[in-house]
Amino acid sequence: MSRAAQVSGSIRRRLIGQLVLGSAVLAAVLVLLVINLARNVAQDTQDSILMASVTSILDTMTVRDGEISVDLPYAALSMLGNVSEDRVFYRILADGQLLTGYDDLPDPGAPGREGGYVTAPYAETEIRMATAERRLSVGGTPIMVTVSVAQTRQGLMQTLAQVSRVGGAVGVGFFVLAALLAVLTTQSGLRPLRDLAGAVSRRGPKDLRPVKGPVPQEMAPLVTSLNSFIDRLRYSLSRSEDFIAEAAHRVRTPLFTVRTQAEIALRRVERPENRAAIKEMIRALDESSRAAGQLLDHAMVTFRTDHLEKEKVRLDELAEELVDRLRPVADLRDIGLSTQSAGNPVVQGDAVLIENALRNVLDNAIKYSATDSDVAMRIGQQGGQSFIEVRDHAGGFPEGALHRMTERFARGDNAGGTVGSGLGLTIAREVLEAHGGRLTLENKGDGACVTLWFPAS
Repeated sequence: MSRAAQVSGSIRRRLIGQLVLGSAVLAAVLVLLVINLARNVAQDTQDSILMASVTSILDTMTVRDGEISVDLPYAALSMLGNVSEDRVFYRILADGQLLTGYDDLPDPGAPGREGGYVTAPYAETEIRMATAERRLSVGGTPIMVTVSVAQTRQGLMQTLAQVSRVGGAVGVGFFVLAALLAVLTTQSGLRPLRDLAGAVSRRGPKDLRPVKGPVPQEMAPLVTSLNSFIDRLRYSLSRSEDFIAEAAHRVRTPLFTVRTQAEIALRRVERPENRAAIKEMIRALDESSRAAGQLLDHAMVTFRTDHLEKEKVRLDELAEELVDRLRPVADLRDIGLSTQSAGNPVVQGDAVLIENALRNVLDNAIKYSATDSDVAMRIGQQGGQSFIEVRDHAGGFPEGALHRMTERFARGDNAGGTVGSGLGLTIAREVLEAHGGRLTLENKGDGACVTLWFPAS
């Protein structure tokens, strides 16, 4: 069973969050730049018109009969009125004395003056004023003439407000577009990682090939580590398989040799107590041999269920071959073996494991059956599933113990005098579960009925 990975955050959400946050900052900076640029352009435009008006007035000033003559040109003030509906004010001073205009206009030398321009409150509003000076000679005496032209700023403020709204809309649009691009970029950037995970997850249990597909440079260390792990896993599985096969040979052969020698010794011993001791030793050897064999079978089943070698298996042929091999054992106890097949069911699975599971079930049936009894095997299909049913006449399973008979080392109360390890049904159950099937136990009549169910091929 695969264990869920320990999750700590999401790269996708982290990337999207960072990109969206960056988009928001850029959008805010863009809006501020647009508003600031619009303000500067609007202010420069107003200042240029104000200064043009001041220059136009200065150019029309003349000296007549020893006095300064002021002839305000219409265009000097009308150009300001045409730009917006703001009010216009002017003032003309000669050596600080008012010649004409509004005497209460702000002092052009007040704080805030920048290059002849000043922004100040006036007449319950705010004005922008431009000022320029020129010397005129009146009767041989130089006179400093100062001209100031001012304009209210309502029109400019309205223009800036409109630009701010447009800039805000542009900023929001930029943010939405950038956020969408951030999501698409993140999805595209993580696609190679998803493709790699999908390619690995789609592999079969026996597919231990290295990953050879092209990957981005940043994923190269991950793929290199994964290929290294696959190499180590392949080597470890090979060693485990070799160990199981070697252990089965190394353990069973010496035990069989010792048992053979014990039987020879039993024929030569005459004293009853010595014969009883040797018989007990032979029984212990049988139990050890069977336990070791089933433990190794269980290890082999556990190993192979992790990487099933599936092929088409005909259940009737497999059962017939197994019965032929076990018939000599059954004949020694005068137990009859019979098979009945209908439909020639075929399943997709590991033939070695299926044979191992069926052999353990048949071995139990033969082992616990009384002499001169029968073990019947029926192969067929039912409800879209294939099955092998093994039925004996050995008295059945202990009442109330059916739910635990497939647990490891579980044996019934009636198995005290029979050599066994309690792993046979466990092995069969694990094999069936690995194939997507199930093992059912029930008592029928005077015997037990074990059914191996396989999913449809």
